[in-house]
Amino acid sequence: MSHQEHPERPEHSDRPGHTGPAGQSEQDVHRQVTELEGKSVTAARLFDIRRIIGGLFVIYGIIVTIAGITASDADIDKSEGVNINLWTGLAMLALGLFFLAWLWLRPVAPPTPADDAT
Repeated sequence: MSHQEHPERPEHSDRPGHTGPAGQSEQDVHRQVTELEGKSVTAARLFDIRRIIGGLFVIYGIIVTIAGITASDADIDKSEGVNINLWTGLAMLALGLFFLAWLWLRPVAPPTPADDAT
């Protein structure tokens, strides 16, 4: 079947309400592309490795710091008088906060269409 046999279905049209082969208008396609780009940016920010590393270090830092605060004298004597859990927990907490601050100060740039083409 050629184009002449179905004149009511033009293959190309510059009209704004033109429907494509899937029955979607150009505006629908543009809206869907915009939504997908927004979801891509959200996913990139959500799964940024700095957020994951920072969050885990903060959580574990809090746990180890609490273990250091509640350490008994016998535990401290095992480490030759140094409350290693307290110092390690505080260091982990500081590192986690550093990663989260880095994420906040320099967020992920949204991907550009030129980056997707390569």
